[in-house]
Amino acid sequence: MVVTRAHIAAAVFGLIAAQAIMLYLMGQPLICKCGYVSLWHFEVMSAENSQHLIDWYSPSHIIHGFIFYWLLWLLSRWIPMSFGLRLILAVVLEASWEILENTDFAINRYREGTIALDYYGDSVINSVMDTLFMVGGFLIAARLPVWLTVTIAVALELFVGAMIRDNLTLNVIMFLWPLDAILEWQKGR
Repeated sequence: MVVTRAHIAAAVFGLIAAQAIMLYLMGQPLICKCGYVSLWHFEVMSAENSQHLIDWYSPSHIIHGFIFYWLLWLLSRWIPMSFGLRLILAVVLEASWEILENTDFAINRYREGTIALDYYGDSVINSVMDTLFMVGGFLIAARLPVWLTVTIAVALELFVGAMIRDNLTLNVIMFLWPLDAILEWQKGR
């Protein structure tokens, strides 16, 4: 059987649908509990963060796509994988993270060790958008030269870090090994 782009797209959208269903079954709201959906939510320190379509953490999911593209490209040097299979595996990784991120363990970890005191997990629609941003990052990384992809990732990290005193790097550090110095700096908004 020849695997076409349509097969790959169906697998990707099927995985994202499964992610959405799983999050809903875990008790995450479909949309913001506020009762509406915004294109962009600017306020980080609010119960509406991670509830709308796009927020300050959306760029980190683009960077996830860059990282997954690079890691799976590297792995494909030893284990032959098509581009489509690598994309599907990236969606599996991102969807798995989105589900893990919305468990009580992860939500409480964020609330205890970071500035995310009002974080109650993602709405389903926000989580799906996060995965779509990762897919976008993966596709961008596949088409751009490495130097430009790295430049974009660094620029996104610096811009978001300057705007909200948080970004993917700080988020990972504070999730795995919370540091009081970072927390105090983040509080100084």
